[in-house]
Amino acid sequence: MTKKTLLFAALFLMMGFAMQAQRIAIVDVNDILTNLPEYAKAQDEIDVVAKAWQQEIAQEYDKIKSMYNEYQAEQVLMSNDMKTQKEDEIMNKEKEVREIQKRKFGPEGELFQKRQELVQPIQDKVFDAIKQYSDERGFDIVLDKSSNTGILFTSDKFDKTNDIKKRLEIK
Repeated sequence: MTKKTLLFAALFLMMGFAMQAQRIAIVDVNDILTNLPEYAKAQDEIDVVAKAWQQEIAQEYDKIKSMYNEYQAEQVLMSNDMKTQKEDEIMNKEKEVREIQKRKFGPEGELFQKRQELVQPIQDKVFDAIKQYSDERGFDIVLDKSSNTGILFTSDKFDKTNDIKKRLEIK
């Protein structure tokens, strides 16, 4: 009988530790970032670079279209060898432009690297502020409500976005 009592006491004690309340905070990282002036400046710089590259690529596609139109107009006068040569030139130019597009806008392209270079330090600053805040206030879990993590509802008492904004001196 005492073994059973001791076993139940041990189980209740372990359950008590396991059921200890977790302190949770919710933060809207996107709201914080969009209100940081340096983030807006970085985004503007990225947009300018991306727009310039898009125009450059559009001009190259216009050249390809001109080459094709010229080919269409003159193909009746061309020999088979000349046609093949012209078709190869057009296809090579298209391939070249696609490579430029991939180099600039691809998953590891120059735009991605530029974004990393400009935005990563700002994101690190925000995440450091969140980490310090959570350490100081004893939060066990901090969730980002701006990402698609499946948070359907949160009480405003858990939302600490404004506290982080104050810490980063955002109005």
